[in-house]
Parts: sequence; structure tokens; C-alpha cells
Amino acid sequence: MSQSKPFPAVSPYSHGHTIGDDNRTAFGLDFHHPVFLISSITILVFIAFTLARPDLAASIFVTMRYWLTENLDWFFMASMNVTLLFCVLVAASPVGRIRIGGAHAQPVFNRLSWVCMLFAAGIGIGIMFYGVLEPMNHAITPPLNETVTGDALNRLAMATSVYHWAFHPWAVYALVGLALAFFCYNRGLPLLIRSTCYPIFGERTWGWPGHIIDIIAVFATLFGLATSLGYGAEQATAGLHYLFDVPVGAFTNLIVVAAITGIALISLIRGLDGGIRRLSEFNMGLAFGLGLFVLLVGPTVEILLNLPVYAWSYVEYLPQLSSWVGREDDYYMHGWTTFYWAWWIAFSPFVGMFIARISTGRSIREFIVVTILAPSFIFLLWMTIFGHTAMAQYFDQGIVSVADSVKEFKAELTLFVFLQELPMTTLTSIVGIVLVLIFFVTSMDSGSLVIDTMTAGGKTDTPLAQRVFWCVTLGLVGISLLLGGGLASLQALALATAFPFTVILLMMMYSLYSSLRSAHLEQAKNTAL
Repeated sequence: MSQSKPFPAVSPYSHGHTIGDDNRTAFGLDFHHPVFLISSITILVFIAFTLARPDLAASIFVTMRYWLTENLDWFFMASMNVTLLFCVLVAASPVGRIRIGGAHAQPVFNRLSWVCMLFAAGIGIGIMFYGVLEPMNHAITPPLNETVTGDALNRLAMATSVYHWAFHPWAVYALVGLALAFFCYNRGLPLLIRSTCYPIFGERTWGWPGHIIDIIAVFATLFGLATSLGYGAEQATAGLHYLFDVPVGAFTNLIVVAAITGIALISLIRGLDGGIRRLSEFNMGLAFGLGLFVLLVGPTVEILLNLPVYAWSYVEYLPQLSSWVGREDDYYMHGWTTFYWAWWIAFSPFVGMFIARISTGRSIREFIVVTILAPSFIFLLWMTIFGHTAMAQYFDQGIVSVADSVKEFKAELTLFVFLQELPMTTLTSIVGIVLVLIFFVTSMDSGSLVIDTMTAGGKTDTPLAQRVFWCVTLGLVGISLLLGGGLASLQALALATAFPFTVILLMMMYSLYSSLRSAHLEQAKNTAL
């Protein structure tokens, strides 16, 4: 492999370096003009169009989604497989001993807080929406065109659910987070997606090639986050209607998103440590309590015995699930896997940048292992508790309410219908709504911080007004997509922005490998001297 381009002694956008006075506007704002202006204007035009012509927007988005899933399934699946393999090889190689931030860097957050924050930012709303829904869906309509029943059907349903939520997606987060952290804290480049491609573009990174990379990252982050926030709003609204007969519809969704945006602004003002960290830790504690409750009132022994069984089922089905060759189950591969992979990829600039900011002082090996394994185990445990209990209700006890909500495409109601069959329904459902809303808040405020950093040339101490602008804009994007076609529109935009960012991921792997190899050789040479 060719040698990577040498890093500048001082980058024009070095981390911590103040970008010139030309970025300070008359209103006291501080942003990187090309990225901020193009991103913000395009997004505002998009919001205006979607709100003005919701029917036309919905038609365009749905057509786009079908085309992307049917024509690019192989590209998304191959890219995700390569990313996971790349992370495993990096963690197992000697470069895994390199420490993010330098040999003497120390972690800023303890490991528990670290895991809580990356989990809340990266997967929180998703597990609330899909924790019951996905295993039941796959049990009713088995993937891979399998004709299995009984325990074998349960294992297949759980294996496919774990496939979507565990190792593959977190490998993407680990790749982006590691690349950002290494190039920023070890090479002195700004905390920007463009920095991860410096070994390819050299000084052109600070020109239009870099601008385009960051703009794509901003779009991917906005629409990836909007997808999660849309799910959260739909689920919170459905829960409020189910429990308290609050009217459902566009107006209620608008009120929910507006209220959560307001709370997210308060958390944003309090900052990373005072706001996001505390909310993340609180929500993890609340999620632990709800999970423990379902474990204790559900088929406890069955759940615990099946935990290793479902983990092994994932390994057993992995070769079939991760291959697109000769597949005939288009409903599953296109409607679930391809969408999921695009969603994770679109989400990765946000989660990657966020975990890069909170991960200094960790070795590369620890970073990859914990970032992939800890959330994957949490998800396996959560899905086993909720998914197995729901399947037991249906297949063993003859309770059809959850299955009916899946068959009738009332996905946002599935969790609350499930909880209705357990003791203390009202209390646990309220806890479920609170969890969705707080995950909503942590995603919005951390997402606003990340987008602001991207559009401010890598700065992390920008004026509050800019972070407020992006928080409000994020809420407006979610509202406009919900009004312009609902969840189908959210999924379509995540797919559309994920495709160009997948190309950036592939470049990122080359850049990171070549730079880590050079760093390891430098370290070995210095040790020998």
C-alpha cells in the first residue's frame, strides 16, 4: 500500500485553533461559511418544499426508497460486512495498543458513563420502537423464506433482530468514531469528517473536496437523526393516545416534537457534562428498571436460558443473513436489512463524532471492543427479554394483541400493547413514554452539538445561538418529514444520504489503516531508540 500523505505541522483548521476572523459574522456567529451556508440554506429550502407540497414530497420520497433498496442492496450489505471485518482486524493488530490522544492521555469519563452516553446517542429510541416489534414481525413472517416452527422459529426471529442491531451497526460507529478521534487527537486535525480523508486529499482537504465531504456528512446526520426522532414522536404520541386518549395526528406530533425540542434546548445550554451525561445516565437506569421488571414478571427462566441460545443463533445464521447472493426474500432484505444499513450509515457521522469527543484516553483496542461489544450485549439482553416474552405471549399463551398490532402495521403501538398484558400497565407504559422522550432529548442535543461542530470548521466552543439554530432545524426537519409522508419519507431520506456517505466510509478505512500503520512504525522506532 502506498504511503499516506504527510500531515501538516499546523493544519489551517487544527483542533483548538481559531479559524480566521472572516468566520465571525456581524451577529457574533462563528461558522465555516461554505459548509454552514450550503447546508443550512439547502435544509431550509427542503423544509419549505416538504411543508408546502407534502403529497408531492411523499410521492418522491417513496419512489426514491424503492429504487434505492432494490438497486443498492448489494452495495450497502457488502460495505457493512467489510466495515465489521476491518474493525476486528484493527482491534486484533498491534496498532490496537495506540492510545487516543497520545501515550499519556487519560479518559475524561469513567467507563460506565462512557457506555451510557454512546448507547443513549446511538440506539436509544430504536430499541424502544423495535424491541418488541421486530422479533414479533420476524416470527410472523420468517426471513430467508424459512419454514420453521416452535423454538426454531424463535431462534430465527431473534437471530435476525440481533443481526440488525448488534455488531454490524456498531462497527460503523466504531470506524467513524475511531477515525475522527485519531486524526483529531493524535494528528492535530480538526474534529471534522473531512479530516479522516487527509491521507487521500492532502492539502485539498481544506478546499472543495473537504467541503463536499462535510456537507454530505451534515445531510446524512440530519436525515439519520430525523428518522430516529420521527420514530420517537410517533411512538410517544401513540402511547399518549393509548393511555390517556390524547388525539393522534399531525397536530399532536407537532406539539410533541416542539416540546421535546424545548427540553433539548435546555439540556443543550447545560452542556455535555451537565446535560447529556446526566440525562443519559438517568435513562440507562430507567431502561434497566423497565427491563428488569419485564424479566421478573415474564418467563424469567426461559429468558435466561435462551440468552446464550439466541446469541449462538445469530452466529449460526450470520452467513445467510449477511449475503445478498441468491436471496429471494426481498421483503426482508430490502424492507429491513437495506433500510437498516442505510439508517446506521446515515447516523454514523453523528454518533461517530459524539463518541470521538468522549473517548480520549482509551486505547484503540479498548475503543473498538467496548464500542462494539457493550451496546451489542445490551441489545441482545433487551431484545431477549422483550422479544422472547412477546413471542411467549403469542405462541404459548395465545395472546394475539401484539401480533395483531404488527399485522395491522401499528408499529408505534406495539410496545404499549405488549405492556398491557403485564402487571402495572399504566406505570410501565408511562416509563416507556418517558424513556422514548429522554432518548429523544439526548439525540437532539448531542446531534445539535455535532452538526454545529461540522459546520463551524471543527470548533466545539461556538456561540450558543448556532447550536440553538441546529437544534430547532433538526426539529423542523422531523416535523416536515412526518407531515410529508410519515415514516416512509424518513426512511427514504436516510437511504438517499447514506449512499454517498458509504463511499466516504470506504475512503475512511484506507486513510485510517495507512495512518495507523505509520503511527505504529513511528512508535516502534521510538521505542527501539
